[in-house]
Amino acid sequence: MREHGPARRILLAVAVAAAIGALWAPAASAGPASTRIVSSPGKIVPLPASVPHEEGDMVDKRIVPDLVWIAAHFPIYVTDGYSGPLPNGEHVGCHGCHVKGSDHYNGLAVDVVPVNDDGKCDATWSGITRLAKWAEPQQNRPVPPFRWVGYEGDAGHGCGNHLHLSWEHAAAPQFQLAEWVEVFPVGAQNGESKSKVPRRKRKPAPKAPPAGPAGGVSTVHSGGVSASGD
Repeated sequence: MREHGPARRILLAVAVAAAIGALWAPAASAGPASTRIVSSPGKIVPLPASVPHEEGDMVDKRIVPDLVWIAAHFPIYVTDGYSGPLPNGEHVGCHGCHVKGSDHYNGLAVDVVPVNDDGKCDATWSGITRLAKWAEPQQNRPVPPFRWVGYEGDAGHGCGNHLHLSWEHAAAPQFQLAEWVEVFPVGAQNGESKSKVPRRKRKPAPKAPPAGPAGGVSTVHSGGVSASGD
C-alpha cells in the first residue's frame, strides 16, 4: 500500500490546485446577458429620481433604462453624465474635467461613486467594485454594451475616486447625438448569448451639422474615445 502513497499525494495536490483555480476563475455570468441596438432618436434628459445623482445631471435618454436597472442592483450615485451645452445655451455637467473625445460629450457616459461615499477607499466602495467587475471582468475588455470602463488600473479612476461607464455607440462629434446606441434589455438574465454591434456605413459629414445635442444626428467619425476614455 505504501507504494501508492506518492501517487495519492499527487492526486490530492492536483485536486487542491483545481479547487483554488475555480475560486479565482472569472465569473462566467459577468455583464448583461444580451444587448440590442437602439436607433430611435436620442435626447439629453434629466436623470430620474430612481437613479441617485447630483442635481442637474443629464444623459441621453436611450441609456436611462440601463441606469435605472444598475441603480436597483448596485449602490451607485452619479456625479456626472452629459457635459456640454443645451439648446438654451445653458451648460450642464462639469466644465473642462473630461478629456477630448469623451463619451460624456455625447451623453453616453456616467461617473459614479457609492451612495454613501466618504471619500475613502473602504467598505462603502464594495458595491462599486462589484459593478466595475461586472462591466469589465478583465482589464481593458469591457463586456457589451459597455464601450469603456474606467476603474482600478486606469489613471484618475478607481476605488476612492470614481468609476466611469461608457455605452457603445455610433461615432459622433462632440456635443452631437449618436445615430445608434447599444444597451442591454432591462431584466435580461445571465446565460443568453450577447449580440454584436452591426457594422454600418458612415454617411458623409454634412457641411453645416446642427449645433447642440437636441439638434439632428450626425454620423461623422470623430476618432472614438481617447485612451483614458473619460
